[in-house]
Amino acid sequence: ENLKPLSQHKHWGCGYFLPTITLEEPNIILIFPGLYNHEIPVTIHSVRSRKIAKPSFRREGFTKPKKFVTMQKKIILLQLLRAGQPDAIRQEGGMGSFVDFQNVKKIYRMGEMEISALKGASFQIEEGEFCVIVGASGAGKTTILNILGGMDTLTEGHVMIDGQDISKYNNRRLTTYRRLDVGFVFQFYNLVQNLTAIENVELAAQICKNPLDARTVIEQVGLSGRADNFPAQLSGGEQQRVAIARALAKNPKLLLCDEPTGALDFVTGKAVLKLLQDTCRQMKKTVVVITHNQALTAMADRIITVKSGQIRSMELNDHIVPVDEIDW
Repeated sequence: ENLKPLSQHKHWGCGYFLPTITLEEPNIILIFPGLYNHEIPVTIHSVRSRKIAKPSFRREGFTKPKKFVTMQKKIILLQLLRAGQPDAIRQEGGMGSFVDFQNVKKIYRMGEMEISALKGASFQIEEGEFCVIVGASGAGKTTILNILGGMDTLTEGHVMIDGQDISKYNNRRLTTYRRLDVGFVFQFYNLVQNLTAIENVELAAQICKNPLDARTVIEQVGLSGRADNFPAQLSGGEQQRVAIARALAKNPKLLLCDEPTGALDFVTGKAVLKLLQDTCRQMKKTVVVITHNQALTAMADRIITVKSGQIRSMELNDHIVPVDEIDW
C-alpha cells in the first residue's frame, strides 16, 4: 500500500519500488531478496513508531548507515518489485539474485536439424544456497550446468552471475570466468593420472588469483594421509574427494557438480554429499548439484525440476533432511 517509485528519490532512478514498513516488533530482522546472509544498511528513522525507512543505498555504493541489520533469519521478506531497467541495476550492484537464469533458450544445430535443449528456462539461486537441479536423462540439466559454467553458450536469453551477464561474454572472457569464478566436480573425476592427489589440487590453484592452500584443502576433505598417492592408487570415493578439493582450491564463487555420486556406491556417495553440504554451510559457497536422483532433493535449500528443456518447478525446502537420513 505504501509502494513508492524509487525514481522519485534523489539518489535513485533504478526502477525498483520501495516499501516503507511499520513493524510490530522493534528488533525484527529484514530480509531482502538477493542479499541473503549479507549485511545491508538500514536507517532507523523512528524507534518509537517502529518505522524503518528505505535502505540507504546509492547507485555508486553504500552510504554510511546509522545501523546495520544482519540478515540471518527469514523473519520478513520485503518484495522489491522490479520495473524499468533491471539489467542495468544488476550490473550496478543492485538487488538481483546471485544466479539469475532469464528465459534461456539453447538450440543445437546439426545440418538442417535443430534440437531445442532449453526452451525458455528461468530460475534464480541465492548466494550461499545448496541447490539441486533434478530431472530425467535428456531433460536439459547438463546443458544448464554447461551454460552456468561458461562451457557452452546460449542461443537466447541472459544469465546473470553475481551481477555480471556472462551470456554477453566472448570466448576470452568465458575462459577467464571458468578459470577464476567456477569450480567443477564431474561424475568421472577427470584427474590427471600422472600427478598425485596434492599435485592435482595444486595444478588448479596455480591458475587462480586467490587460491586456497592445497594441503589445507586436502586435509579438509579428509585425505591428508593420501595426498602423495596417484589417482590409480585411490578408491572412487577418494578420487571424487580429490576432485572436490581441486575445485575448492580455486576459491570459486560457484561450485558446479555434475552427478557427483553417479559413479559411487551408496555409502561413498553419501560421504561425498555430506562433504559438499558441509562445504556450502561452512565456506559459504553456492553449490549447484545436477542429478537424476529425486532422493537428493531432500538435502537441498532450493529444488529446481527440469523436464523437456523447461523449468517445471522451483521451490525452497523448508524441511532440510540431513544427508545421513537420506536413502535411495
